[in-house]
Amino acid sequence: MSTNAAPGINPTAATGDMKFEIVVIPVSDADRAKAFYTKLGWRLDADFDNHKDFRVIQFTPPGSGCSVIFGQNVTAAAPGSAQGFYLIVSDIAATRKALLERGIQVSEVFHNEGVYAGTDETYLFGSVRVSGPDPEHRSYRSFASFKDPDGNGWLFQEITARLPGRIDAATTTFASTNDLANAMRRAEAAHGEHEKRTGARDANWPDWYAKYMAAEQAGTELPK
Repeated sequence: MSTNAAPGINPTAATGDMKFEIVVIPVSDADRAKAFYTKLGWRLDADFDNHKDFRVIQFTPPGSGCSVIFGQNVTAAAPGSAQGFYLIVSDIAATRKALLERGIQVSEVFHNEGVYAGTDETYLFGSVRVSGPDPEHRSYRSFASFKDPDGNGWLFQEITARLPGRIDAATTTFASTNDLANAMRRAEAAHGEHEKRTGARDANWPDWYAKYMAAEQAGTELPK
């Protein structure tokens, strides 16, 4: 994909907020889909039914700013044709375990070894899958997948640190208390290594934690 800007257009110029709000999921049975997404633990925001020829149901994943809708006469797309939706998590093993306990079928955690071609579920990352999480537990490298009853495909991707430029470096936010807790655990582990290197207890650890968590999320250089 080309990164060249169109002539005469400043790619950094402000255009106003454009918040991605809704994704449409094509399903064959609205009640069955509603039961499934409820079982996932997603928040039910709306269920409007005119009891004639139109119904729209809206769910939002925990911590997400974007919702999904489905129902009757919501889309002309074939049920099950929606593939490759990414759900970002900070702890993929814990997320998978929680869904398995809810009775949701989730694939094993997998990663790839830099091979971006393969025949296994092309729309779900399109890579040759290697069993287990990324050996170095690098951000963006570990995945798991699941499908809804119609076959619409979802992919979990574990991200603990964003690449530079992916978020506003001046803003540190966490989508859930779980994400915040996991970030604090990583900061605690890194701070332990920091104290080993210095050979002294760091009484100013709250500031160090804060700097580490902000830098990790923004993808900037981590404190030593």
